[in-house]
Amino acid sequence: MPWLTPDSHAEQVEAAREIVLRRLDRCPAPRAALAGLLERREVDPQVAQEVLDRLEAVGIIDDASYAAALARTRFALKGAARRAIAEELRAKGVGEEHIASALEQVDGAGEQEAALALARRRLAATRGLDPEVRRRRTLAHLGRKGYDAEVSAQALRRALAEEP
Repeated sequence: MPWLTPDSHAEQVEAAREIVLRRLDRCPAPRAALAGLLERREVDPQVAQEVLDRLEAVGIIDDASYAAALARTRFALKGAARRAIAEELRAKGVGEEHIASALEQVDGAGEQEAALALARRRLAATRGLDPEVRRRRTLAHLGRKGYDAEVSAQALRRALAEEP
């Protein structure tokens, strides 16, 4: 049974618009996530397309700024690597052009420094354990954050060299 059963096209558009705006009040979302929401609510596909197009045209839905903001926060707050950020954005339905643009904010040197900071924290948290266990846990942590083997190994070597 459809969630929406308004009589006129204008009522359907208004109801769909309200669904999207209520969702965006909670937090930003890419167009694909909003389209999925409307589909789950059994909104007519043409009405959903019309509503999403209008909101995108006026800038309420903006996948480029969504991707840029997510990339900044994931990198700055969680230390996520470009690869992990790109995977998350793809999973959320953001287009490749927006992903590439968002990842330009994270340069290679910044990514290496973030990996080093994560390695330092993980080594500090595992102080007192067997050295091999510490290495393994640090490399696994960096891998989960999306860092490749080379960047992870380099960060681990540098962090270990800094230890007393």
